[in-house]
Amino acid sequence: MNSPARVIGFVNAAHFIDHYSMLIFAAAVIVMGPALGMAYSELLPYATPGFVAFGAGSLLTGWLGDRWSRRHMMVVFFAGIGASMIAVGLVRTRLELGAALLSIGLFASIYHPVGTAMIVSYADRLGREMGLDGVWGNLGVASSALVTGVVGQYLGWRWAFIIPGVVTILIGAAFMRTVVHEDRSGFRQAAAQARVAKQDMWRVILALLIVVIAISTTFNAVTVALPKLFAERLSGLTQSPALLGVIAAGVYVFGAMTQYTIGKLIDRHSLKAVSLPLSFVLAPFLYMAAELSNLPLIVAAIGIVMGAFGQVTVNDAMVGKYTSEEWRSRAYAVRYFVGFTAAGASVGLVAWLYQQGGFVAMLHAFAGLCLLVIAAAIILPAEIKVPAAGTN
Repeated sequence: MNSPARVIGFVNAAHFIDHYSMLIFAAAVIVMGPALGMAYSELLPYATPGFVAFGAGSLLTGWLGDRWSRRHMMVVFFAGIGASMIAVGLVRTRLELGAALLSIGLFASIYHPVGTAMIVSYADRLGREMGLDGVWGNLGVASSALVTGVVGQYLGWRWAFIIPGVVTILIGAAFMRTVVHEDRSGFRQAAAQARVAKQDMWRVILALLIVVIAISTTFNAVTVALPKLFAERLSGLTQSPALLGVIAAGVYVFGAMTQYTIGKLIDRHSLKAVSLPLSFVLAPFLYMAAELSNLPLIVAAIGIVMGAFGQVTVNDAMVGKYTSEEWRSRAYAVRYFVGFTAAGASVGLVAWLYQQGGFVAMLHAFAGLCLLVIAAAIILPAEIKVPAAGTN
């Protein structure tokens, strides 16, 4: 029998690796260009197929997680993504580079539908574990640029891919030795122990689709725009790129803390009781940020990331609570496919809105979009508490 703490620990590490691996190239590309004799603008598009695969691949990997084995899929994740990172560090041609980056995206697509479903199956307190898992993912995002920069400076860009690749394979070997294939026939019916009336499931699905599209689009847009927004609007505080980076990292720390806090609240209250007040956070802060600068802008940015990160935890908990064990990986696959597709579309939308009216137009537009989040929280039905149907 698998230890829930051990399994969740490995899944948390996988979430860190998942986001870390996807962002190494974005940090290393600056020094890779001269080494490979390519301009920055020539290199950057090579990452696009990997990001497409990151979202689209989740449909297949989620299906395999349900029909084959989540444990086996996570073994494939660790081995595949580790080998792919090493492969990028060994490339010699443009074709090899594109293929290796595509491979990272394909293997990275395993984590969200499969790993998140494993957390739901093993968690005693679903909200807390979802929140902690989100923190680990954010740590992967935050540390990727920093570690890649340091390793690239002192050892060269190839080692920035090879070292984490080797570490990932070693973690995968430990996972394979200590976690066995799960017989899910005896798993409790979601660690959530909550349901809604059958006739109200359409409200759950509609609310989830609205929130996933609105939050994924807004979250990715803010992530893309925040460095530029700070560079323009914080000139009264600093013009140092390094300090601007520290401020941005500090803002995201509040988002990670929010995920943990929201997770604990989900364990104590119904999803509707948590999501309804949270839904009123994003739109006002986005609207105010459009006109702010310096310290007030930083405060508004903290409010924005807290609202967005909190909603991500609610979304994941919603899928975990209201889907059956045998369908859960596929449900997460659809959730992340929709979310990543919407997030991808946001980049072009940010560019177009900025061209039309700068950050004022962009932030006002996303504030309007986030009004839909309030509507989604209102239509979410009340929960019916049910006991767990067994043990794992």
